[in-house]
Amino acid sequence: MRFAALAVGAVVSVILVALSAAHCVPLGLTEVLGFVTGAWCVWLLVEENIWNWPIGIANNAFYVVVFWRARLFADMSLQVVYIVLSIIGWYLWLHGGSGHGRLSVQRTRWREGTLIAVAVVVMTVAGTAFLRTVRDSAPFLDSLTTSISLAAQYMLTRKLIENWHLWIGVDVIYVGLYASRALPLTAVLYAIFLTMCIVGLLEWRRSEARVAAAARPGGEEAVALQAEAR
Repeated sequence: MRFAALAVGAVVSVILVALSAAHCVPLGLTEVLGFVTGAWCVWLLVEENIWNWPIGIANNAFYVVVFWRARLFADMSLQVVYIVLSIIGWYLWLHGGSGHGRLSVQRTRWREGTLIAVAVVVMTVAGTAFLRTVRDSAPFLDSLTTSISLAAQYMLTRKLIENWHLWIGVDVIYVGLYASRALPLTAVLYAIFLTMCIVGLLEWRRSEARVAAAARPGGEEAVALQAEAR
């Protein structure tokens, strides 16, 4: 099933890029490349695959250009921050776990969660005030989505499962925002992101349960048998 999904995704990606490059569809090549790399990045995140990070960095680079042209300056700046956080996340996923090994799915502690919530509010208020001075096309929504996305990306670098809750909420807002800014393909992409984030939350919960089961006496053998059964 997953192989079939991969094959379909690869074919659709190639067709979209080819049609855009040949000017057969009214979609810019940069936005199409952002669409393709973004979809692959989120799918790899759902799978906890380390390759999500380099593909995600490429996605961020494409969207720096897309958002600059759309005058969504906060979202554009956010992509640059994403690149930095992605480099950090790439390292942490490989070496941030026990004994400098791979990182496992974790839960956010209440104190850290409270600090993140306060940071989102402060960044949203300050960001809205600033974006109004540079005539951003949607200062409040641009600032709010930027703040939530930054918090979610930070949580993602540390493999905190609650990052999916934030991504789900912000993607709902993004779909409407990009549709209203004549970025239809990006709006569709974020609708796909929304669906994939729900799947990601469920998959990471299963991953968390497997790690907990493996930690119990005799648990590793039971987890291995379950994996073989699938």
